[in-house]
Amino acid sequence: MAWKTLDEMDLAGKVVLVRVDINVPVENGVVTDATRIEKIVPTISDILAKGGKPVLLAHFGRPKGKVVPEMSLKPLVPALEKALGVKVAFAPDCIGAPAKKAVAALAEGEVLLLENTRFHEGEEKNDAELAAAMAALGEVYVNDAFSAAHRAHSSTAAIAQILPSAAGRLMEAELKALEAALGNPARPVTAVVGGAKVSTKLDLLGNLVSKVDHLVIGGGMANTFLVAQGIDVGKSLAEHDMADTAREILAKAKAAGCAIHLPVDVVVAREFKAGAENEVVPADACPADAMILDAGPEAVAQIAKVFEASKTLIWNGPLGAFEIAPFDAATNAAAAKAAELTRAGALISVAGGGDTVAALNKAGAAADFSYISTAGGAFLEWMEGKELPGVAALMH
Repeated sequence: MAWKTLDEMDLAGKVVLVRVDINVPVENGVVTDATRIEKIVPTISDILAKGGKPVLLAHFGRPKGKVVPEMSLKPLVPALEKALGVKVAFAPDCIGAPAKKAVAALAEGEVLLLENTRFHEGEEKNDAELAAAMAALGEVYVNDAFSAAHRAHSSTAAIAQILPSAAGRLMEAELKALEAALGNPARPVTAVVGGAKVSTKLDLLGNLVSKVDHLVIGGGMANTFLVAQGIDVGKSLAEHDMADTAREILAKAKAAGCAIHLPVDVVVAREFKAGAENEVVPADACPADAMILDAGPEAVAQIAKVFEASKTLIWNGPLGAFEIAPFDAATNAAAAKAAELTRAGALISVAGGGDTVAALNKAGAAADFSYISTAGGAFLEWMEGKELPGVAALMH
């Protein structure tokens, strides 16, 4: 890994520009979930402990390059002060005179929050002039926003070319976890990929079959693979037009020596609602008037065996319609198994993506996973094998 950490930077007496992701939910001017704010505490605390002056760069919402008062970062100040335990000042812009004045007034031990970077049109265009105006405010740049690392923006990419740069603690933890899972993993490696559509995860499946030993496919995606094998899935959600693509993926996996696991039995129902009447049938015996809503117990037992034989697990997407019971059973059981093996030290488990985090939290298994990534798009693009501009910029 060619990027630097905070441990390698001399921060004493220096103004440190820190790119953070504090895009938190706000209702009536009050932060309703401070999780993302709490995640930046280790980085900011370490910078303060090293005698640095942290100045926060962040975006909020999608103002599309215009000043939108309801997307101001100012309401976040109380929540930041509570989490960090220090005074947080606020500047009404992230460049120019107002920002310079606020930086000059910053006392040691205090933090400064700059206004929404996306109020400037150049931010999302990775504009070099905007990046230079931001860079002019500080002496060191730290990126702690992995969740924004898949975007080449002025505050995530261009600025890192101008100032000495390092990864913050959150970024460092994320990159180390990802490196352990796909960069140089302990084998065998298993990936669980679920969700509704094959079409949205084509790049992901294409990349994974050449990198993992086992690929477990769940959710609506599994139905499309069953269709590709000539199986009738009744009224199930499936992308019939993707059958050829699914067959290509199966062939690519076979050539790469990657075993693909599809459900051998399934849970079917006539309607998609909580507590709907349901039955377990073999995967190739879905009644014409029914739909597949979850993997069956035999499929879960097979997945558990695959997990037991693995050293590394990467998980993205649920195995069934986890939002409503009883169609969350397979996801819950598989997650519990992964959590148990991780607790026992037999498995390194990394999961990410919005639905995935929700499903693992619901299963009560998230706390036992080795690493849960809160970054949706960035986590997926990393799994797809794409270069993340925000990470690449730290490598110079």
